[in-house]
Amino acid sequence: MKMAFILFDGMTTLDLTGFTEAITWLGILNAVENVSWDFCGIQEEIIDDRGMIIKTKNVCVDLSQYDLIFVPGGMTTRQLRNDEEFLLWLQTAKDVKYKVSVCTGALLLGASGFLSGKKATTNPSAYELLAPYCSEVVNTRIVRDGTIFTGGGVSSSIDLGLFIVEYLTNVEVVQKIQTKMDYPYYQTGKNIKI
Repeated sequence: MKMAFILFDGMTTLDLTGFTEAITWLGILNAVENVSWDFCGIQEEIIDDRGMIIKTKNVCVDLSQYDLIFVPGGMTTRQLRNDEEFLLWLQTAKDVKYKVSVCTGALLLGASGFLSGKKATTNPSAYELLAPYCSEVVNTRIVRDGTIFTGGGVSSSIDLGLFIVEYLTNVEVVQKIQTKMDYPYYQTGKNIKI
């Protein structure tokens, strides 16, 4: 499984790191074969919403080569959902099997056309902004509709990562990762709408 973690100016880094910490254990534990990941952006240098500078070598790569894309949120998603250049790049993932977002990253999945006819969630402060892009905004922490996964507010990123681990493997792998992360809060089957 080859994963792309999408970076952009103004993103909330906890959205990104919570999810990546959980899901990359798939590769570390060899729970799924051939796990790899890239951090991808539309530019080489990203400045997050707190001023941290992040650099990536994977600039404007064709996202169709991945099995999973992950889009974090942040206040700038409200403007970025109207950025034609960014959306055209994100749309190169149209045939990617798993599309995942946390928080207002769902606005970017929606603006790219990936949530059409789907149920989704986002940060509760952005429910109204998400509504035009999907069939139903669900007031819950995690929503899976087919192979589209969306998470609520910032802290749901760890739970969403563990949920996808469980979806791809089993409860035993999730429990092993929870132990490694010292994270006892995820509960299988709780706060999830499918």
